[in-house]
Amino acid sequence: MSGKYVFTKGLKELRFLFCQTSEASAPVRSFLNRAYPTMKKHNPHTPIMMREASGTEPRVFARYELGKEKQEALSGLSDSQIEERITNLVKQSS
Repeated sequence: MSGKYVFTKGLKELRFLFCQTSEASAPVRSFLNRAYPTMKKHNPHTPIMMREASGTEPRVFARYELGKEKQEALSGLSDSQIEERITNLVKQSS
């Protein structure tokens, strides 16, 4: 698992948006509880932000060099599918 969360140098920020109580965001909350410590350990200088807002559909944003940003919807995905989406985002350089 550790190799999956080693971010590329081009990744400047990873930002999660989700609802703190909804069932749609439950897999994202579970994923973050499990994976955040590993992500932060391997990327101590890259901001990993979690934004909770009532009624928000779960999404993740990856900001790269030169202000480029990509996002992925995480609603309806399983833990392993979320992990796959995050791994793909953090491995991209822009």
